[in-house]
Amino acid sequence: MTGTRAHTLFSFGTLMDERVQTALFGRAVPTTPASLAGHTTRPLPITDQAVIAASGLDVHLTLERGFGATVEGAVLHLTDRELAAADAYEVDDYTRRRVRLSSGETVWAYLDAKPLRAAERIVIVGDSIAYGRCDPRGGWAARLAATHIARNETAHRVFNLAVPGSTLTDVAEQSPGLLDARLPDTLLVAAGINDSARPLAPSRPGPDAGPPHLTESLGALAAAALDRNARLVLAGPAWIDEERVRDHEGLRFTRERALGLRESLRAWSEDNHVDFLDMWEPLRDSPELLADGLHPTPEGHAALHRHLEAIGH
Repeated sequence: MTGTRAHTLFSFGTLMDERVQTALFGRAVPTTPASLAGHTTRPLPITDQAVIAASGLDVHLTLERGFGATVEGAVLHLTDRELAAADAYEVDDYTRRRVRLSSGETVWAYLDAKPLRAAERIVIVGDSIAYGRCDPRGGWAARLAATHIARNETAHRVFNLAVPGSTLTDVAEQSPGLLDARLPDTLLVAAGINDSARPLAPSRPGPDAGPPHLTESLGALAAAALDRNARLVLAGPAWIDEERVRDHEGLRFTRERALGLRESLRAWSEDNHVDFLDMWEPLRDSPELLADGLHPTPEGHAALHRHLEAIGH
């Protein structure tokens, strides 16, 4: 195993089977019993014939959140090559993310590829768009809350803690103190458009295009979520009508900078195995869905919600 990294992967299903391990990795890999709190499982039908042939099953299990529940399984100790083979084995319904085991150890696990579908308790943090400005119904976040809670009135909760004007730095500083009382299993961060804006009278020189460096704030949010056994989900910026929103409340918004923010968030998410929900397309080239070029109208919020339902649930 010289020259390879060691990876730890929590398994609760077919990857614990030595026959599957031998088929995938060429050996039975070292394993350690483990448990994952705050989760339960549900059946997932499999149609990929190669996966069915390897496991001997056409129904696997997938994780979903369950407050007070625990899933028993094992930690597999894998090389780079073996982790890549495990990735190839898992169908598109799964995605590999970091989780915190009952022991406190941080490991990989395969979770539902649609992050909001598996959630029970969602906390939303963000800016005025997440807050629901320009929509008396509370915006896309309120619509998400209504549909999510309707799926399970007993267990599902959504807490919208968005504050107008917030930047990602604000959200990263304020969120940890707000999370514990809500017991979230999913932290949905919908902020950043304010980070992409340039003050009309900047206090220091700086470029006129491209978002600022966001790694520190995003890393702090990822750590806060993982510390609380919650899944971090980033919602990217929506399309803006630059001609109407150029100068807004002392800030200058441009499409170039908003697109720079979008790509920065996407790239960071890919590099750190964090879920990124791209919100750009639903309002693209539809200025009538924006009240002031930046904030969606009620119809614009409804379009964003339908998009979230499609890609997140």
